[in-house]
Amino acid sequence: MKIDLHIHSKNGSDGRWDIRDIFAEASRRGIELISITDHDSIAAQEQAQLLAKQYGMRFVTGVELNISFSHPGYRSGKGVSLDVLGYGYDYRNTALAEKLSHLRTHRIKRAGQILENLNTEFRAQGLPEFTGSDMEAIQAGADGALARPHIAAYLIEKGIVRDKQEAFDRYLVKCDVPKMPLSLMEASSLVRGAGGRLVLAHPGDPNGTSLVSLTDSLEKQLEIIRGSMLDFIDGIECWHSRHDKAHVRAYLDFTRRNALMATGGSDCHQQPPVMGTAAIPGWVAGQFDF
Repeated sequence: MKIDLHIHSKNGSDGRWDIRDIFAEASRRGIELISITDHDSIAAQEQAQLLAKQYGMRFVTGVELNISFSHPGYRSGKGVSLDVLGYGYDYRNTALAEKLSHLRTHRIKRAGQILENLNTEFRAQGLPEFTGSDMEAIQAGADGALARPHIAAYLIEKGIVRDKQEAFDRYLVKCDVPKMPLSLMEASSLVRGAGGRLVLAHPGDPNGTSLVSLTDSLEKQLEIIRGSMLDFIDGIECWHSRHDKAHVRAYLDFTRRNALMATGGSDCHQQPPVMGTAAIPGWVAGQFDF
């Protein structure tokens, strides 16, 4: 059985493809169990459920939430961003839907504040300032949940920077505005309250929002999970496109020792379309109720 439980769409977040194209390609690749896990958005879940039925796939509702997490033993207790995945929840749940709506509203407000900060930089450099029409163009190009990568893409389009890395290095780190804080406890309560289960996403990803931002030590990462997260999570994303074999083995062993779910996915944003490439064993499907 081919499984992918971590895919993003342009309908809900920062994927490049429409949900219909994702399912067509997933079917072509022989994926049998699938989840769409858009950032802070469940907008595509109903359509995804219908498409899964059309293609004869098993489907698990999904969402990826960004949380603020701190540990007194690292970074002097300063918070970092982590991601968690919610699975198997009722996408019609009112509390979850309302919270995600608030997060989206804050994203738009945050983007406007980032543009104000960018304009301060532009004035100092003698560059034309962004206007309301620029904000409208960024929103129109975002499709899903508005975030800094969409602003980076617009900076590239306008010829201000050459690539996304330069956009962040020159502007978006300096001009950043805090996200709406969501704690691990709150994320857990929201997802579990909607009948779902919460999974720590890609804890060993060296390039993403992961425990690597606290420590490179795999042993210490597991200590953090054991000491600060077990009450709030139901599983760990063991298989991920940027987890090496050592991390997969360690996280999988940890889930077995602590009666947690073990999940996995490609984290596909269609840049390129790597869905279905994570080597996830078929028994993972047995952890879900269909």
